[in-house]
Amino acid sequence: MVMSNSLAGAGLGAEGDERSVAERVRKLADRLVRPTAPARDRERRWDPELFRELAEAGLAGALIPPELGGAGLTARETFALLEGLGEGARDPGLALAVTVHAVLTAVPLRAFGTAAQRERYLPGMADGSRLGALSLRQTQHTGLAPTVTARPAPVDGDGWVLTGELDLVAVAPEAHHFLVVAGHDGRGGRTAFFVDRETPGLQITDAGPAAMATCPWGRLVLHGCPVPETAVLGTVGGAADEVEPLLAGLDWVFTSAPWLGVMRALTRDAVGEARERLLFGRPVAHDQSARFTLADLAARCELAAGLLYRAAERFDGAGGPAPRDAAAARLFTASAARAVTEEAARLSGPFALTGDHLIERAHRDALFFAETGGGSGVLRPVVAASLLGVG
Repeated sequence: MVMSNSLAGAGLGAEGDERSVAERVRKLADRLVRPTAPARDRERRWDPELFRELAEAGLAGALIPPELGGAGLTARETFALLEGLGEGARDPGLALAVTVHAVLTAVPLRAFGTAAQRERYLPGMADGSRLGALSLRQTQHTGLAPTVTARPAPVDGDGWVLTGELDLVAVAPEAHHFLVVAGHDGRGGRTAFFVDRETPGLQITDAGPAAMATCPWGRLVLHGCPVPETAVLGTVGGAADEVEPLLAGLDWVFTSAPWLGVMRALTRDAVGEARERLLFGRPVAHDQSARFTLADLAARCELAAGLLYRAAERFDGAGGPAPRDAAAARLFTASAARAVTEEAARLSGPFALTGDHLIERAHRDALFFAETGGGSGVLRPVVAASLLGVG
């Protein structure tokens, strides 16, 4: 491990705080990731060496216990880590891939996996040699009909047979394991599985959105895939009460973390543009409306940070955050990301001084971010149901 890059030297745990984590990762990402972000985005290219360097720094195993090779950070520290990655890297696609691997697949395995499952998978996930993936369609916890079904293996066999398709699978082309939630025909309920890439009948094809171009995307097709009983994650038929609520909360909060960093980067750029860009011979910063816009950018960042950090911190408690808190934080952040991007674009004009086209990339990706996690059509009902005491 390269100790100058490692989180081991960041003074974490009892002696550290989230701002030191965010700043250390911001500097690391600024040096390692940012220089190639525009080119990788244009080419829709995944860089395995870049991910390896981030894994060596501890990002891949942030929430994995030290005894299994991880950094053993708290949820709040991990949120700060992802915020710093978003701000320094200025690469929402790569940040999403890291979050899917390090949080959305690793945490359910840590929470509901057996000791054997944790020992088998988590060390490789912690060092980045084995990547985890899942479909962002399966993080909404909305009761939608599953697109994958599970049926018991033939009487002379063991385990389950999975059939169906999943799209919008982040990290799919590079992944070694997949978290799959499947329904049961005729018996109700849903079960979560941790499925190996080498499983017979499993097919991965390249397919994904135009947004988040530096995240590898794919479609997962399961042609009667046999999986052993040891692939079950949690209780058979219990995913709706176990894995799915956890996935929804993790998605709503932790995939928002890099966007808080991106918003901070855009705000910082906007301040620089306002100071340097001239309008009718005077710096834009002398214009009162420009100053109001800068104030709005800063306010949106701080309001989002307050909501998100509060929700993230509650993952360290016994019950995790209330669905209302996680959903409200995501709802506000998605709206703020779009507003900050648009207002920063107005301040910067057609020729942004940074030259890395972050505004254009962020505008495209923020639209996608706003629709994932179920979008406002899922998030607002969650908040409203909690207020009304009916959910």
